[in-house]
Amino acid sequence: QVQLVESGGGLVQPGGSLRLSCAASGFSFSNYAMSWVRQAPGKGYEWVASIVTHGGFTLYEDSVKGRFSISRDNAENMLYLQMNSLKPEDTAVYYCSKGWRTTDPSGQGTQVTVSS
Repeated sequence: QVQLVESGGGLVQPGGSLRLSCAASGFSFSNYAMSWVRQAPGKGYEWVASIVTHGGFTLYEDSVKGRFSISRDNAENMLYLQMNSLKPEDTAVYYCSKGWRTTDPSGQGTQVTVSS
């Protein structure tokens, strides 16, 4: 069965950085595009970024362009999200999701809180 386990969240000050990780298992990771999705308090799921199977093409939601970077390691079945210049509005639970521009995560997510 598909299992996606996110980690790396925490409390960070505005302008700070975090690197999220997602460990994937139960499917052929290298055969699927992958995405990061987030859910802010009281809001629905919001797509953040996607990456193709080989990692050679990425796409970002406008508000994170230039600040976030999605990457993957197919040998280790890992997905990453490097988040720089964090803002309070980035506060959310972040999930990794199987597929391109998907918004239906299945893991438990990792909490990111940006606050001074």
